[in-house]
Order: sequence, then C-alpha cells, then structure tokens
Amino acid sequence: MSDPTKILLSEKDMPRQWYNILADLPNGMRPPLHPGTGKPVTAEDMSAIFPMNLIEQEMSSQRWIDIPEPVLEKLFMYRPSPLVRARNLEKALGTPAKIYYKNEGVSPAGSHKPNTAIPQAYYNKVFGTQRLTTETGAGQWGSALSFACQQFGLECKVYMVRISFDQKPFRKLMMQTWGATCVASPSTETQAGRAALARDPNTPGSLGIAISEAIEDAVRTPHTKYSLGSVLNHVMLHQTVIGLEAQKQMAMVNAYPDIVIGCAGGGSNFCGIALPYVCDKIHGKTVQVIAVEPAACPTMTRAPFVYDFGDTAMTTPLLPMHSLGHSFMPPAVHAGGLRYHGMAPIVSQLLLDKLIEARAYPQLKCYAAAMLWCRTEGFIPAPETSHAIAVAIDEANRAKEEGKEKTILLCWSGHGLMDLKGYDDYLGGRLRDFELPQEEITKALDEIKDYPKP
Repeated sequence: MSDPTKILLSEKDMPRQWYNILADLPNGMRPPLHPGTGKPVTAEDMSAIFPMNLIEQEMSSQRWIDIPEPVLEKLFMYRPSPLVRARNLEKALGTPAKIYYKNEGVSPAGSHKPNTAIPQAYYNKVFGTQRLTTETGAGQWGSALSFACQQFGLECKVYMVRISFDQKPFRKLMMQTWGATCVASPSTETQAGRAALARDPNTPGSLGIAISEAIEDAVRTPHTKYSLGSVLNHVMLHQTVIGLEAQKQMAMVNAYPDIVIGCAGGGSNFCGIALPYVCDKIHGKTVQVIAVEPAACPTMTRAPFVYDFGDTAMTTPLLPMHSLGHSFMPPAVHAGGLRYHGMAPIVSQLLLDKLIEARAYPQLKCYAAAMLWCRTEGFIPAPETSHAIAVAIDEANRAKEEGKEKTILLCWSGHGLMDLKGYDDYLGGRLRDFELPQEEITKALDEIKDYPKP
C-alpha cells in the first residue's frame, strides 16, 4: 500500500486564518435588505441579535481573517480532523476512483458544527454576552453550541424542531449534559411558537419557526444574543478550516480532487469543504463541486432565487437565496438538518455563477448508500451525511463505467450514533420516499411574490 489510509496533520499545520469567498466571487453578492425600508441592512440593524464583532465578519470582504488564539486552543481539542481514504468502499464498488473523506465526526459534538460554534461563543463572550439562543433541526447544531457555550461560560437555550425533538431524544440529553436548556419548537414560550401551534397544534415544526422563536427570545432577554449554525456568511467563513486542511492533506499524498461533494441544508459543511476549492476553480483549476439535498426539500434544484425571510415569523432581513418560501413546511424526513426552506446566500450565488452544481436525492437511496458505507468503512454516518455518500458512490460507479481514474473528496459531516431511529425505520421497511408536489412549492412562493426581486 503506497499511500496512507489516514492522512493526518499536526496541530502546527492547522490553518491560522479563515478563507472568505466574498473576496473572490466574480459577480459579488446581493445585499440582505431591511424588510421595512427595502434598503441594504446596516450593522446597526443587526446589532439587536448579533454582537458587533461577528457583524463585522458577516459584512467583511477581506480574503483572510485571523483565527484568535483562544479559538484555536478550543479547536485543537479535535482539529485537525483526519482525511481518510475509503479503501473498503472502493473495493466493494470495484471502482478505479479514489475516494477520500474528511471526517468531521471526530468533534465532541460528533459533527462539523463546533467549527463555528466555538468562534461564535468566543466572540460573544468577548463582547459581553451572557446568554445565547439558537434553533436546531436534527440537533447537531444545538449540541455543538451547547458544548461551545460551556467552554466559554455562557448560558444556552435551544429551540429544537419538534419532529427531531421527538425522533432524537438523546440529542436533547447531549445538550442538557453540556448545561443547555432544550425545548421542542414550536413552544408556548414565545409569540412565534404560540402562533405556529394555533395554526396547527400537530405541526412537526420547522427550522423557520425555531429561528423565529430563538430570535424573539434573544431580542426580549437582557444580555442575550442569537447564534446561527448555518446560512450566514460568518458561519461559512468559520467552516473553511475543513477545506483548507483537506487541501494540505491531499497535497501530502500528491492528490487533488476531480470532484468535491457535500450535503447541503443551509450550507455550512458544504461551504466548509467546498469554498477553498471554489477559490481554486475561480483561479483556473478544473474541479467539479457538487452540493446535494433531499428531494423532499429541494431548495437548490426546484426553488427560485428570490429575496425571502430566513424565518417563518419574518423577523430576519430579506436574504437573497434559493427559497421554497418562508412558510414552507418540509416533510418529516430523517435528515432533519437538511429541512430548511432556504439555501445560504453564498451557496445560492455560487449556483447562479455556475461554480457549483446541485443534486437532489431521495432518502431511501441515501440510506442504502449509508448502509454500504457502514458495512465497508464501519463508521455510521448521519442521515444528512448519507446524501454526500450517495453522490460519491454514483460518481465512483460512473468512473468505473467510463474506465477513468478519478479522485473524489467528500465531507463526512457527522456520525449517526444519535440517529439510529432512522436506521431502525429503514431496516424495518418503514421509510418512504417523498417527492415534493409542485403545488406546495407554488403555494409557499405565492406569499413572497411581491417581495423585492434580486
């Protein structure tokens, strides 16, 4: 065996700066708009929910931003993460392709989410924040922020989408173990939650509703700010440690990916692995970058590029993004972290600029891919991660059909040890694919038809 199976970086080789794609986008980005005035939001507009030091990052177009030493010290608890060659999967497929995966499941929370939770907790602590509120879908982000808040001595309140709250009780216990409070959303604790329950007492909930609750809580509670695990620019910035490490690791074995793959709900792990390679592509490298989403929540593949709210109660700025409409209620698929009505403005812009491509996969295909992974590579992936695995398998099979040697890199965004109910339902034959009816998309989009056009 000529190349190592695990490619490891030392702590001294970990990136000391985050990469900001806004410095290199060929067509720039549309600004978020104030819903009242229709004008671009200002830093002051966002100061009610975010600390000014994170607002500065959100609005920055500086290419490289230094990672503070206290943040590095916490990241060293699990970073740099391993880059691993999926040799057993390659053998099972009989493919000439080389498949590498960046294992982000090694963090204390079991996913890529602490990459931004740690800096967000740090910047809030420095600013003087005492308490953070947030939402979570599958529970990975809520777990990560609970862990990060404990590291910096902050209180944490998590509004967890009800369907995931019910499906994944151990995620709630993880958050409580790290000292956070977790409630099912919609809850009776906020006006947004009570309104959602009045509309539908049996609602499975959505990230849009949970965001509304967390923002309402943050605005009304002293010394409290809101923290978001995906979608916004500063989150994508923090996640670029994934791709920056991967570039160094692949160089160690004289490899460069032909294809880079990540699942995408709001866009955080996808941007983490993809943005450094998109930078390469902008500057002349040939690389195919693929974002994959559930067919049941097809923001990139079936939704238009519009201005829309990031939450159901319409408390955020209007964001330029591919959106199914802020009132859209996604079906209760097991990949709870991918059940969001909109896609990050950065990802949406990359799609517009044709720097990346998007695919939508049904959940049974993804679980089948996850099962093959479990039985070859051993590690049990999160349902979200299985989407990236499914694309990697398809691309490896295509390489086999074409008789081409290809190098495939995917972001293994998190483990599925807290998601075994989904595997139980799959193995028991209780899961069904769900193809979203066009009329549901049309109905939700009709509500935003009079909004400003990007």
